[in-house]
Amino acid sequence: MKPSTKALELERRRRHAVALLHQGESPTVVARMLGVHRVTLYRWLDQEHRPGGLAARPRRGQPPRLSDRQLQQLEQLLLRGPKAHGWPNDLWTCRRIAELIRRRFGISYHPDHVGRLLHARLRWSCQKPQRRARERSDAAIDFWVHHEFPRIVEEARQRGAHLAFVDESGYFLLAAVRRTWGPQGDMPILPAWDRRDRISVISAITVSPVRQRLGLCFRLLPTNSNAQAEDVVDFLRLLKATVKGPLTIVWDRHRIHGRAGVVKAYLTEHPEVVTEDFPGYAPELNPTEQVWNWTKRGPLANRAAEDSDWLFDQLVESLVDLQQQPDLLTAFIEHSGLPLNQDNCFANAA
Repeated sequence: MKPSTKALELERRRRHAVALLHQGESPTVVARMLGVHRVTLYRWLDQEHRPGGLAARPRRGQPPRLSDRQLQQLEQLLLRGPKAHGWPNDLWTCRRIAELIRRRFGISYHPDHVGRLLHARLRWSCQKPQRRARERSDAAIDFWVHHEFPRIVEEARQRGAHLAFVDESGYFLLAAVRRTWGPQGDMPILPAWDRRDRISVISAITVSPVRQRLGLCFRLLPTNSNAQAEDVVDFLRLLKATVKGPLTIVWDRHRIHGRAGVVKAYLTEHPEVVTEDFPGYAPELNPTEQVWNWTKRGPLANRAAEDSDWLFDQLVESLVDLQQQPDLLTAFIEHSGLPLNQDNCFANAA
């Protein structure tokens, strides 16, 4: 058994102390530096002459009931998913994993211990699954990322155009609820209106063609109104006035975008605005998705809105604050996985 990291650090400490004493340092000074008693230093000096006297030793204890080989087998079983082992859904719980271990290896673990076992020996963690549409084509998405998107970036560079990632979202009076600390047995209460009032927002992360600077442009719609094609045209006008130059818009294939008649009419009148579509069923590619995630799960989380006007003001405050944080906007683009790197004109945007 290998010594633990802590044991190796203690060995290094012992050897360092002995080396200082051999160099002529005062035992009192060395003891004060390392926070030990002088008697301990003399014991280490005596142990130095014994075989392995200062070496780290493995921590003693009961050997693990699951061997390393069995643990590898368990991981392969878990990777097959719960359905492969007779459960009706893709949900691994500690109780189910304990049952799987009992079936396959004849070893009984308490469900609470299973969680510690997975974390310590397999480096697994409890995670919330990400939904993915069955209709999506991973091959088509991969082709778009590695071929179509570089073409879009290169054509925007040749035109001297800003690149803009456009998206829409809605915010409700019911805030996103996140875990918070509180006294045991006293669950925190978040008072909130039981109403479905909402505010829709259109936003775009922009990348400039020359200095490669990132920006955030947004527009809030009236309460309880969904974004329509006319709102998209109004936002394009705002975006064009903000960046003051040619634009390359990248957005999803929603019906209020490139397929809407009023949007087509606007684009015909403004050939300096070029639009490109993200591949279908791949919202994670749009960096602006992270604007919604950040605001909902960050500054607006656990903040019960007084009314729609309060929500409107808080939204504006949060988005204006985000405009002043180019590092966060950069992180949103990096999270999307889009190849905006030193191989194209949008390198090191900040």
